[in-house]
Amino acid sequence: MGCEVDLMVNYPRSKRDVDGRGETKTPEDRLIARRFDREFFDGDRRTGYGGFSYSPRFWQPVVPTFREYFALTAGSSLLDVGCAKGFMLHDFREMIPGISVAGIDVSRYAIENSMEEVRPFLKIADARDLPYPDKSFSVVISITTVHNFDHQDCILALKEIERVGRGKSFITVDAYRNEEERLRMHKWNLTAKTILHVDEWRELFKEANFTGDYYWFLP
Repeated sequence: MGCEVDLMVNYPRSKRDVDGRGETKTPEDRLIARRFDREFFDGDRRTGYGGFSYSPRFWQPVVPTFREYFALTAGSSLLDVGCAKGFMLHDFREMIPGISVAGIDVSRYAIENSMEEVRPFLKIADARDLPYPDKSFSVVISITTVHNFDHQDCILALKEIERVGRGKSFITVDAYRNEEERLRMHKWNLTAKTILHVDEWRELFKEANFTGDYYWFLP
């Protein structure tokens, strides 16, 4: 297992109305969100993002942190597991010219509506069965995706990240450190099937023999 490190420290934080979302969210909203189609990305706020469009203010402050931490260069290769419309990969290509990128997402809608500049590098695929040979990538990144599976499938996804990478990876997952954070997390969550205490996540990482680095999403 790697180390807990906040490589997302420069990602812009927005003020989230957790209580309001918890009061209005329904089981049907969760079912719709977990389809990961238009309603999740570009539909109503109750079922997802409420509009998912590119802005440089999100990933451009984050890419330098990844670049420095993993020593990424034009000769590096990077996979984004759960790439959605490819916004992060777009900014990696802009800020590290020559880097080789790839992305997968289970959402056909996201891939078909991805940024044209990166669409050739994206595939519709499942994180539990990545369509790449062993040790294909210098670095594998997965932001708020692994937790969308149940416990055993989380382990499969982590094993796939291990398989296609060359020993460097970073993930973020929904988690909590105390009862207050647990309640906030369950109010906020739409898609995660596995939400654990940080210590339980570390045990799951050990079970999967996951050697990458990690951090937590805490609304």
